[in-house]
Amino acid sequence: MLTTDFVPGTPNWLDFGAPDVDAAVAFYTSVFDWQFQSAGPEAGGYGFFQRGGKTVAAVGPLMEEGASPAWTTYFHTQNADATRAQVERAGGTVRAEPMDVFTAGRLAQFTDPTGADFAVWQPAETAGLEVVMEPETLCWTELYTTDAAAAKGFYTAVFSWSYEDMSMGDDLVYSVVSSPGGGTEGDTGQGGIMQLPQENLSAGSTSEWHPYFATEDCDATCTRATGAGAKVLIPPTDAPGVGRLAMLRDPAGAPFALIKGDPNMG
Repeated sequence: MLTTDFVPGTPNWLDFGAPDVDAAVAFYTSVFDWQFQSAGPEAGGYGFFQRGGKTVAAVGPLMEEGASPAWTTYFHTQNADATRAQVERAGGTVRAEPMDVFTAGRLAQFTDPTGADFAVWQPAETAGLEVVMEPETLCWTELYTTDAAAAKGFYTAVFSWSYEDMSMGDDLVYSVVSSPGGGTEGDTGQGGIMQLPQENLSAGSTSEWHPYFATEDCDATCTRATGAGAKVLIPPTDAPGVGRLAMLRDPAGAPFALIKGDPNMG
């Protein structure tokens, strides 16, 4: 499970690259009980989504020409420059060179060999997200990929991830991701990797990371999201042993998911 006791390779930050920050803020604060806190005029429009005064995610304008709106998952690193070298050795590419973010920390952004974007955060004054695993906060990260074997090999080389493969039927395998020292004993999963089915590949689907936000009522949250302009990709669905989940695209086109955990889990 996700925690805020970050160790290398675990998710420690999440932000949304928006074509219109004001519109993104209006959407997400209408779907979740979030408030927006600007990082100040020197931050170029970047700011924080907060719940109960604690940062649960962030949002800022798209900085790359031609970039698509998307949530970016950041993984903890103790040395962003060393991770950059590991990414290149493993076949990934650098989207943004390691850079200091004032006195908060150091970040770098990459693309894995299958085309999925991700980033790393090296903490200084800002350790990372202040709360996870609570209602309306990040509770899971997931990669849909065009080549699961290549993706798993890459992230193991960069972050030393390990995987527990679970059959989903129809030859589909879901790989639960763990980092060394991550999570709690017996519950180290922090995310999943899944091969895109051929029908999705034929339709033009590409590799992408997307976040799951916990919810106390998946159906009600999904209804709020669609009422605010989101499109449903997967309607609220019961997944035995997992919970009730849904996947949507926000009004800008970025995917995100909702989940109410199964109370019988664990």
